[in-house]
Amino acid sequence: MDLDHLRREYHKDGLPLEKLDDNPFKQFEIWMADAISFGLSDPTAMTVATVDSDGQPAQRIVLLKQFSEAGFIFYTNYGSRKAAAIERNDRVSLHFPWHEMDRQVHMKGVASKIPRSESLKYFLSRPFESQLSAWASRQSERINSRQFLLMQLESVKKKFADGEIPLPDFWGGIRVVPTQFEFWQGNVSRLHDRFEYRENENTDWDVSRLSP
Repeated sequence: MDLDHLRREYHKDGLPLEKLDDNPFKQFEIWMADAISFGLSDPTAMTVATVDSDGQPAQRIVLLKQFSEAGFIFYTNYGSRKAAAIERNDRVSLHFPWHEMDRQVHMKGVASKIPRSESLKYFLSRPFESQLSAWASRQSERINSRQFLLMQLESVKKKFADGEIPLPDFWGGIRVVPTQFEFWQGNVSRLHDRFEYRENENTDWDVSRLSP
C-alpha cells in the first residue's frame, strides 16, 4: 500500500520559548488542561514503552490516572508483560499523542511500584465492574477464548457477591519519575517547535530548543 500521498499541513500557532513554563510538570499540567478543554476523546491516553530481557522494545497504550512532581501514575496487573519488563529494566518512556492539537509530549524516566495503600485508595474508587475485571483477567496470559474470560468474570462475581471486593495482591500502580521531557508543537513547513527539558545537577531543569 502506497501512503506517501497522505499528508497535511500544520497551521496551529507555534510555540515560542517565552511561553513555556520553567517547570516541565507545570507545562504538562497546562497542556493537559488544554487537551481536556479541547474535547479529545482520551486526553489521558499515553503510550508506555519498555524493553524486555531480549532487548526488544514494546509499546502499549494505558491511561494516566494521577500526576504531580512526584511522578506519573498508571495502574496495571503486576503479572503483565509491561510490569515484568519494568521489573527487569526500570527505564521507560511515555508519549502523549495529541494529534488533533498538533501536540505531543514525550518523557523518559524511571518506573517503580507505588505503595499498596495508594493502590488501594484508587482501586476502591473504581466502578464495581472494573474492580471485578482486575480479578478476572490475568493480564498477558494466553487464554483459549473470550468465553473463558467471561466465565472467570462470573466466578469472581459469585466469590465477592456478599462483600467488598479486596485489592488483588497482583494489581496496583506504577509511578514513572521523569528525568527528561520533550514538548512538540506542530508548525508550518514542517518546521515544528520542539523543546527539551533535562534535569541538571541542581535538580532544576535546563530547557533547549531542538531542531525538527
